[in-house]
Amino acid sequence: MDRLIKTLRARLAPGGVLTGADAAEHPRGPWTRLGQPLAILRPVSTGEVSAILRLASAAGVAVVPWGGCTGLVDGCLADASLALSLERMAAVEAIDAMAGTMTVQAGCILQTACEAAEAADLFLPLDLGARGSATIGGNLSTNAGGNRVLRYGMTRELVLGLEAVLADGTVVSAMNPLMKNNTGYDLKQLFIGSEGTLGVVTRVVLRLRPAPASHDVAFVGVDSFDGVARLLRRLERRLGGMMSAFEVMWAGFHDLVTAPPARGRPPLAGPHPFYVLVESLGGDVEGDAARFEAALAEALEDGDIADAAIARSGAERAALWALRDDVGQTARDGPIIAFDVSLPITAMEAYVDDVSAALTGRRPDLGPPQVFGHLGDGNLHIIVRVSPEDGLAGRHAIEEIVYRPLQVVGGSISAEHGIGLSKREWLPLSRSPEELRLMARLKQALDPAGILNPGKILASAT
Repeated sequence: MDRLIKTLRARLAPGGVLTGADAAEHPRGPWTRLGQPLAILRPVSTGEVSAILRLASAAGVAVVPWGGCTGLVDGCLADASLALSLERMAAVEAIDAMAGTMTVQAGCILQTACEAAEAADLFLPLDLGARGSATIGGNLSTNAGGNRVLRYGMTRELVLGLEAVLADGTVVSAMNPLMKNNTGYDLKQLFIGSEGTLGVVTRVVLRLRPAPASHDVAFVGVDSFDGVARLLRRLERRLGGMMSAFEVMWAGFHDLVTAPPARGRPPLAGPHPFYVLVESLGGDVEGDAARFEAALAEALEDGDIADAAIARSGAERAALWALRDDVGQTARDGPIIAFDVSLPITAMEAYVDDVSAALTGRRPDLGPPQVFGHLGDGNLHIIVRVSPEDGLAGRHAIEEIVYRPLQVVGGSISAEHGIGLSKREWLPLSRSPEELRLMARLKQALDPAGILNPGKILASAT
């Protein structure tokens, strides 16, 4: 190992290898376990990434790619491995305004990329709560979703091309910027959503959209889940495809983020069992605002909603979104487990009721779970308070309650956060044996020595 570290120091630019106290002082986020890597490697180019993987492969040493390390499934855990951080490969390389594309390095922070697109009067629609620290490469590795999937799709729908380095150091460049390119296998899809287990993405070509001229946001109170579902379909029809977000909060989550010590306050006067944050983006400021208000007025008249507050300024829009993004409040009273699932909307109400009852019955002292999510695309987040004495057995019992019912309704144990280590045991609930065997064959073909993020998604011995 000493020889490998020495060789890496010689091969990488100054500051490219952190060990000992330097590695221990490297910034770490609060949401994910990173472990104790043998060293933290910080390449400055694709060539250096290739050299790292070639040397690690020859030495049989595991490599764990690090992006912004904001994941929630232990996908960056790097005990006894080399941590490969792309923090020094963070440039926005080019923006082609005519083609509507952006070329970025994988370590580029999502918010930086969004701001660069905005400066060019273009729009990168990917939006996450961790936008200020999540990286583009990390977004690709988990096929991140976020707030605007309803209109713009998951991360993979925004990727036109990419460059990746295989476990043996081979550089695969598929940086084609064309939207239509039916020339055999779409190789970029191998790496999107594979959590760094098949290759390390180093550069990306993203599809941009025209910057929206109109931006309408409302916060709505709804008195039944059926009303929530009807409102979703009504607004999809009435807004003509302009609705970009449909975020739903169950009452418990709403109350948590609108009462002290939270900084938010209730936008509506009365209590409701459900609250919906609706966003619409378009190209006609006055016309779109009129259409947005008319659609809400009709829903109010027909009884699908009970009350609504419409943002009249950028500051008011930000304040409404801040309620949805104030997820940190869920951990203010003690440790939590954050679940990220998806299921058909028709099954949601019963699923949440049953899971809440089971969790509350198991530990009444910890209270019911907090529920919110991107309901327009079938994604719910369930936050469960846990007790330190629960331990691994307690966590497993909680996971059983949350995950097992999803198999019955055709749901997914992971809507957008990936599998990592923490969900690997439950993957067979959402994937067939045939699918799992095919995943294992792909892993074996591209990483026969199993050095890339070993143990994530699939067990190391496949």
